[in-house]
Amino acid sequence: MAAADANSPVSGAAGPVPTEPVCRPAGSRVAVLLPLPLAGAYDYRVADGQSLSDGDVVRVPLGPRRLVGVVWGGGTGDIDESRLRPVEATLPVPPLPPVMRRFVDWVAAYTVHAPGAVLRMVLSVQAALEPPRPILALAMATPEPEGLRWTAARRRVAEVLAEGPPRPAAHLAREAGVGPAVVRGLVGAGALVPVPIADAPPVLPDGRRPGLPLSAAQSEASADLVNAVGAGFSVSVVDGVPGSGKTEVYFEAVAEALRQGLQVLVLLPEIALGAQWLSRFCARFGADPAEWHSDLGQAQRRRTWRAVAEGRVPVVVGARSALFLPFPNLGLIVVDEEHDPAFKQEDGVTYNARDMAVVRARLGDIAATLVSATPSLETHVNIDAGRYRRLHLPDRHAAATPDVTLIDLRREAPASGKWLSPALGTAVCETVAEGSQALLFLNRRGYAPLTLCRTCGHRLRCPNCTAWLVEHRLAGRVQCHHCGHSAPLPSGCPACGAIDSLVACGPGVERLAEEVSSLLPDARLAIAASDTLTGPRAAADLVARIERHEVDLVIGTQIVAKGYHFPLLTLVGVVDADLGLGGGDLRAAERTYQLLYQVAGRAGRAARPGRVLVQTHMPDHPVMAALALGDRERFLAAEAEDRRAAGMPPFGRLAALIVSGRDEATVDDAARRLARRAPVADGIRVLGPAPAPMALLRGRHRRRLLLKAPRQAGVPALVDRWLRSVRLSTAVRVQVDVDPYSFL
Repeated sequence: MAAADANSPVSGAAGPVPTEPVCRPAGSRVAVLLPLPLAGAYDYRVADGQSLSDGDVVRVPLGPRRLVGVVWGGGTGDIDESRLRPVEATLPVPPLPPVMRRFVDWVAAYTVHAPGAVLRMVLSVQAALEPPRPILALAMATPEPEGLRWTAARRRVAEVLAEGPPRPAAHLAREAGVGPAVVRGLVGAGALVPVPIADAPPVLPDGRRPGLPLSAAQSEASADLVNAVGAGFSVSVVDGVPGSGKTEVYFEAVAEALRQGLQVLVLLPEIALGAQWLSRFCARFGADPAEWHSDLGQAQRRRTWRAVAEGRVPVVVGARSALFLPFPNLGLIVVDEEHDPAFKQEDGVTYNARDMAVVRARLGDIAATLVSATPSLETHVNIDAGRYRRLHLPDRHAAATPDVTLIDLRREAPASGKWLSPALGTAVCETVAEGSQALLFLNRRGYAPLTLCRTCGHRLRCPNCTAWLVEHRLAGRVQCHHCGHSAPLPSGCPACGAIDSLVACGPGVERLAEEVSSLLPDARLAIAASDTLTGPRAAADLVARIERHEVDLVIGTQIVAKGYHFPLLTLVGVVDADLGLGGGDLRAAERTYQLLYQVAGRAGRAARPGRVLVQTHMPDHPVMAALALGDRERFLAAEAEDRRAAGMPPFGRLAALIVSGRDEATVDDAARRLARRAPVADGIRVLGPAPAPMALLRGRHRRRLLLKAPRQAGVPALVDRWLRSVRLSTAVRVQVDVDPYSFL
């Protein structure tokens, strides 16, 4: 397939999707794409007695292995007929829809990755491709085995079964109040026999249930979204301040899709932490959606994947990988918090799920809805160009916008060894005393970001990465947040051996909690970070505790900035607003503004008014000025002008090549060879090679080349030709990142 157009993912996605399957009779050639990072599809022969169609999921031989693949079309004819191996079997799963096959090819071309590597994300649950195993329950055998010895425990099992249907072994033991050994003994004696039972049909979301009352602005926006469902391709942007009811507005579009019998995909940046969103969905539609994220067990992933493929799941809410589920009847895609960098996949196939969601909608000729209180600059540019339609919700629903006050730390510095200024400390105490809740935001996990020896100056660093080890005092360990390396916190300096000489430098959320505990010893504190909220259940428990006012003060990282609604939370304190502004990231200012604006939006979302105190050493920075004045448009205009003048995205194009390997000299040689063959054309500039800021990551040395090009340049095709022109050692790996978000 031709490489994607450079102007935008959407512009390269046009064209009709074939709907009629192409039948491949016995003896014909078929191209089978395997979920491996190979150059392309392999030719196979349709075996005698077989008839295959494009999209069929099949099992084929590859060397000594047997692999699952997808029929991608007719064979190329490059292999002699006598050498073709036959397709062994067709798996009992619905064919991959034509739109998904085009989507795989599109993503592969745009990201400059092998199509098989993209297909691997689609066929991510191999067990789902086999017939589901029957669900077995236990029933009493008839007639009863002769000589069976009945105990009191065994009789309780028989009584339970006499009063109801067969039950799985674990359920039966629990209801009878006996141990599993009792049930196993009855099975071994022949008194209980396994019988297949049908899985109970799930309760499905109902689009006919009425939603909450909407304001005039909400009703107008929801009507536009409803009209877009089933009307072909479109992209709508719900741009509303925190608390403006964006979720309820797009729920109306979800309801319309359900009424039309269409499937819906909702992407959230942190689905494992979306406890409130899930409860709101269930209250609106009378049933839970299917979930798709990394915290699910394998059995649930298997059931969900197959149910989606068979069209039995009407709504999926998931993380970015849910975009690659094989929906046969998708009618609406919603990307909530569309600005969030968590939608960018950094490992493996690098893609931005927001952009690829728009591509998926264009290929399927369906509606896409992007939702945010702080839409990305890319989205604003698409709105200005008329490619996206903006639906604005300027007012909070039944609440006032909180006041934002900057605290200049140059003039109001915290006491020595402390991190809260007097003004913020006083505000926290007053808030808790009046029975309200407060949130202190610090986007730094653990106790301290750096630990050093006061005797010799040695710093604890990761052995596998160019990174300092972060102290986690609650766990008594130091940890690398890049590779996961962890070790006990040493009692002495590893370099000089000095005892009790290690000192923590800088604050993390644990250290901040320590300071607040000394300030408010009776306050009920909760730390909300990825280290403490390890999955959906832990997040739901914390949310419930906050809602029941069992928590007075939340100390959290960025995960508390995303969509939570706590009626009693009236104060948000940002401890270090400058934290994200360094590092040379071209999106640093935009990301910082988005994050701070989002976290500020947690304050005063109900009857009680809210206020936001922002500690900064740079009160004159455009980000801080925009927050204090509430002037988002002025900030965005200045940010856009800076990017336009520099030819940076979204007004120019970037592509990063990261060369990595275990041997530093081999990596340097490969990077230099790539640099010598760099593209030469008007407006094209290649920077590097240079050591990446994270020059060592997970034990691999890393060198970076950055291609900068005009917006109209065909960057994916340019990079593809560049890579094909250089033969590199198999000891190095080249990771391609078109439209990079991270510059580490």
